[in-house]
Amino acid sequence: MAVKQEIEFTINPDGSVGIAVKGAKGKKCTEITQEIEEALGIVTNRTYTSEYYQQEEQIHTSLNVGSDGDKKD
Repeated sequence: MAVKQEIEFTINPDGSVGIAVKGAKGKKCTEITQEIEEALGIVTNRTYTSEYYQQEEQIHTSLNVGSDGDKKD
């Protein structure tokens, strides 16, 4: 089941922007915000939450081609 991911932006009085990602484990959070960070400018501070240190969820898919009915004894 997919986990909902949220991005929260904070614009501070000095014009700096904070970005917080919720629901993304491991390095996925930095992948999600990479393009946004590049568009906004230089990253001056980065703080990781406990989710960053958790193992990313991985999806594995298997595909079986053919069926047992096709086999001849």
